[in-house]
Amino acid sequence: MRVIAELPHPECKITLFNMNQKYIVKFEQGTLEQSYKLSELDLSGGGANEIFQMLDEAFIATVVERFKTMRTDFSAAYNRQQY
Repeated sequence: MRVIAELPHPECKITLFNMNQKYIVKFEQGTLEQSYKLSELDLSGGGANEIFQMLDEAFIATVVERFKTMRTDFSAAYNRQQY
């Protein structure tokens, strides 16, 4: 897996990877991460720039909200196991 680019954002780290004719977009916030895979064949040839155009603020806002949900879900599962 090779790092293609990083997109600066104040709420999460966004990294674009390339591996086996797929692009992987990884969002990280603390100990949590989300990843999205795109086949090179699904794109029109714009590479990293085309992918970064897809990552608009509306999409990133849903990713950040999902991080909040993930953190809540994980905390609840962890707390259920505590005595």
